[in-house]
Amino acid sequence: MIVDNSGSGLVDATWPRESSRANVSILHPGSNVGFGSAVNLAAREAPAEYIAVINDDATASPAWLRELTAALDAHPEAGSAASQVRFHGVDPECLDSAGMLIAADGTSKQRGHGAPPANFPNAEEVLLASGSASVYRSIMLAETGGFDDAFFLYCEDTDLGLRARWAGWTCRYVPAAVVHHRYSHSAGRASKLKAYFVERNRLLLILKTFPALRLLTALFATPIRYLHHFLAMRRGQGAAAQFQKDGQSAWTLVACVLRAHFSALTMLPLVWRQRRHIRRTAKLSTAEFQGALDRFAISFRQVAEL
Repeated sequence: MIVDNSGSGLVDATWPRESSRANVSILHPGSNVGFGSAVNLAAREAPAEYIAVINDDATASPAWLRELTAALDAHPEAGSAASQVRFHGVDPECLDSAGMLIAADGTSKQRGHGAPPANFPNAEEVLLASGSASVYRSIMLAETGGFDDAFFLYCEDTDLGLRARWAGWTCRYVPAAVVHHRYSHSAGRASKLKAYFVERNRLLLILKTFPALRLLTALFATPIRYLHHFLAMRRGQGAAAQFQKDGQSAWTLVACVLRAHFSALTMLPLVWRQRRHIRRTAKLSTAEFQGALDRFAISFRQVAEL
């Protein structure tokens, strides 16, 4: 299933030849509905035990799908499986992600980002999978409601992964499932679009999924992360520094963050209803959920430098 989010029939226009479309369905939402909504649409149209998701800027190895589904077959407690995602065209190769990590304020980052693949050789549990290339168990998607349509872009994989944790599901990292990814090829590594959606959706996911005390801590911890981003920018490191290198001012970044906070506030009634549903149907205790966050934590300094 290919979801053409261009709104202009781009896939149909660029497909090499009609004969190569056997067993392929192209879905046309009519406009860019966002990543999560596109996946939800495809999942509804293609009922199966597992739903494999891969971005259009990622290339899978021949064994990718087989390795991920085998891992889920072997671990019925896992609702998803994470790939070993490597940067496309990098020599020597280095990782984009080996699963995901989360900071105290809900910021999620790729586990192993920039490290050699050899540093993460073992199949093991991780917090959640990167949506760039992963497989999800259909029953888990049904139980959790799938990706949140309101996120549009970025952090929807973190949000789904945390909701799956509350529902009692784990995630498996599968190093043999290799994918090469053109990191942030579509929206840019440090664009205004990315800065806005990452910050807004981070707020939405902590409001939905973080326990009360942890949520309060996250809100107070956010300025500390901002400080780390500022210091990293001064050192020429991380996404904030890249934002400046791409010709944007620090004040533009501040404006994106303020806009994100305002937008999140307008969505509070919806998020509160979602939060109540998550806690009402939770299969994990608060202590168990917080334990998962602690096991797969990343520091603010590391976040700022990536």
